[in-house]
Amino acid sequence: MKVGFIGCGKLGLPVALAIESRGHEVCGYDINSKIYGYLMGAPYPHKEEGIKSLFAKTKMRMLQLDELCKWADILFMAPQTPHEERFEGHMPLPPERADFDYLHLRACVRAVNDCLPSPKPCVIISTVLPGTIEREVMPIIDKRFALVYSPQFIAMGTVVQNFLNPEFWLIGCDTNWAANMAIELFSSIALKPVVKTNIRTAEGIKVFYNTFITAKTVLANLYGEMAERLGMNVDDIFRAISLSTDRLLSTKYLQAGMGDGGGCHPRDNIALSWLAREKGLSFDFFSALMEARERHCEWLAELIEQNRGDLPVALLGRAFKPETNIETGSPAVLLSRILRNRGVAHSSQEDMVPTSPGLYFIATKHERFRNLKFPAGSVVIDPFRYIPEHEGVKLISIGSGQKVKAREAVACQ
Repeated sequence: MKVGFIGCGKLGLPVALAIESRGHEVCGYDINSKIYGYLMGAPYPHKEEGIKSLFAKTKMRMLQLDELCKWADILFMAPQTPHEERFEGHMPLPPERADFDYLHLRACVRAVNDCLPSPKPCVIISTVLPGTIEREVMPIIDKRFALVYSPQFIAMGTVVQNFLNPEFWLIGCDTNWAANMAIELFSSIALKPVVKTNIRTAEGIKVFYNTFITAKTVLANLYGEMAERLGMNVDDIFRAISLSTDRLLSTKYLQAGMGDGGGCHPRDNIALSWLAREKGLSFDFFSALMEARERHCEWLAELIEQNRGDLPVALLGRAFKPETNIETGSPAVLLSRILRNRGVAHSSQEDMVPTSPGLYFIATKHERFRNLKFPAGSVVIDPFRYIPEHEGVKLISIGSGQKVKAREAVACQ
């Protein structure tokens, strides 16, 4: 199938290359001229698992939009739907709420609609709130624009892997023939269940999926905090809950550590909080999730203050998740901002080599931190409980049951 891809940014380009890897011919269009350079061998600035090999083999070309719309059998669109920086999740939660910015989405849809020579499936994969397509897109398209809404359940840093190995395909549509073409394409990528529904429901499924991930990580971190306060072992709690695969679904996102982040989860919850207030829901659970996430960071800041003494403070890691370098929505950056607001001087670096005693807080679970040598006299706070013990170093593995072990040791003396 000839696949046209409009919007080749951090989401669009990896997805386009992934589609090409399954034997389809792919051409793209983007207003950013740098995209052409990446396809010609210029360094790609974002860390994405598996993308180097796709760049090495790609035959993807960039065309003018009118050429692309004539050439393609099916069109994919991934325009950004950004939120203001204060709503991204790496800053303390402001009192007001706002919807996403749909300026780029409307501009993309108008441009494509004007260039279509005949009816074609037009698949939008950008994240929007329920009701957005009807309000922002439907009024500016005609019958040539056979709309399909198919948001992807991916995370920056692992876009290719997530797209090629989805849990399911989500199709929101009002036009069956366009939906069937999209399903045919997706079936050639991975034979997974297809959830076909109306567009508004598909919009909701996407953002509620992200909210569920936030809810799971908030609960996991509440378990970790309670374990630290009461002397329980949070890894044993996780071990028990992870066996409950019937009623509690899966084990992902249930290990205590830091909050979730990235370009989807925090901003989706904050946007849904705005929607809840707009529609007068009985309880704004989405705001509660974000407040719980932020208060967990405030509790971590308190732990740092309680244990630093006269030591300098350093946060290790700024990325929102391990083995990527993307800081959007990062709880590590949020923690740094909270410490700054509390007047706690500190450094916050993606990488550093400890050379002198200090309080070192593991803010991102990069595997490379496991092998760091911390100087004697240091305090290491590890919310992920994976840093090994060092002689002469006070290691606080949050939620590991250290208080119970200490009491048991005293009782045995």
